[in-house]
Amino acid sequence: MAASILIVEDEAAIREMIAMGLMRSGFDVRHAESAEDADAAIRLNRPDLMLLDWMLPGQSGLDLARRLKREPATKDMPIIMLTAKGEEEDKVRGLDTGADDYITKPFSPREMIARIKAVLRRVQPTSADEPVEVDGLRLDPVSHRVSAGDRGVDLGPTEFRLLHFFMTHPERVFTRTQLLDNVWGTNVYVEERTVDVHVRRLRKGLTPTGHHELVQTVRGTGYRFSARR
Repeated sequence: MAASILIVEDEAAIREMIAMGLMRSGFDVRHAESAEDADAAIRLNRPDLMLLDWMLPGQSGLDLARRLKREPATKDMPIIMLTAKGEEEDKVRGLDTGADDYITKPFSPREMIARIKAVLRRVQPTSADEPVEVDGLRLDPVSHRVSAGDRGVDLGPTEFRLLHFFMTHPERVFTRTQLLDNVWGTNVYVEERTVDVHVRRLRKGLTPTGHHELVQTVRGTGYRFSARR
């Protein structure tokens, strides 16, 4: 079944251009011109991914994304922000809402399709018991072991959970708050800087095998787990 994409864009020409490219790539496409229209479309049938323009009439796309990421029914729905705002501070604001990616206008249809496919691959459900492997680093949730080739990697329980989350959500930037919610849980009070401490411990544990470089600091935002290029 084709993935469904909801385009939330108030400019008809841009909306139609995006829709044409998506349909040519086999996606099921729906449209919305405002945050209100988007809410109605999501209630009718939640899409697999939403392309969301920052500047919308009435409620902004930024506010809509922030609200959707707080609501249980839509918090896991992938969102790619579309905007003419290309400054680093703007990108950070967009990602801080929980958006999965950020595309600056103007963009090519090929880039847009590639970004959409990458996000959809990242959010595919993965069994909690299924081993994951990135660049020769292997994590087995069942045996609670991490290894690189024949060499074991010694990690504490929190660093293990943090690595598991990173490895199952590669290439996405997470703020410290998002990491706290996903790794420590929303019912536990832990200061944000605690994340930095455990990231340092994780990197130290991965250093002997050379995998510490996969845990990247994104200045002004948080952290990302990225395979070597």
